[in-house]
Amino acid sequence: MNANDLREKTPDQLREALVDLKKEQFNLRFQGATGQLENTATMKTARRSAARVKTILNQKAAQAAAEE
Repeated sequence: MNANDLREKTPDQLREALVDLKKEQFNLRFQGATGQLENTATMKTARRSAARVKTILNQKAAQAAAEE
């Protein structure tokens, strides 16, 4: 996910994306624990994508608070 693409989404869409990423992280952790995970870099990618979504959400919240 590109940060520019995320900025175009609404906060509700971002929250849904964050839930999906957290589920993906959960599944990847289980795959890693059971030895089924072939590409361990996907864990890093999912973690960073979730952080990116959180950052955009916080930026949008700060922007909304500044406008009030």
